[in-house]
Amino acid sequence: MGVVHHGNYVAWFEVGRTEWMRHRGLDYHRLEARGLFLPLVDVYVRYLKPARFDECVAIFTRLASFSAVRFVFSYEIRGISEAAYEADARGADVRAPSGTRLAEGSTTHVCVDAGWNAVRLDRVAPDIYALASERCPPDS
Repeated sequence: MGVVHHGNYVAWFEVGRTEWMRHRGLDYHRLEARGLFLPLVDVYVRYLKPARFDECVAIFTRLASFSAVRFVFSYEIRGISEAAYEADARGADVRAPSGTRLAEGSTTHVCVDAGWNAVRLDRVAPDIYALASERCPPDS
């Protein structure tokens, strides 16, 4: 059909979330080394237009909300020109997404320990909680 399979969008969300966290000192290796994990508990995707094979796409990710035990990330997948990618999208902290919106969505994650018990990040890793708080005020 000449379009990207719908399942790839969820994988792109994961890439966007992983890179968003890495650029803010919250990388998964750091969390896992401390016995903390953020399993996915909910995913939502709204498909707006198909991405075409070999089309340049950008993943715009933000931390939409969080609490001591839950993180919600929102995403926009946009088709952009390769020139736009080279100019300002690669690794940049872009505030206003550009390009054609192809899909949007969100993922929800809970913070658990190695035994898969929910834990409060503010108690077990206050430094990581503080880093997240800098990017998004915690939910009350």
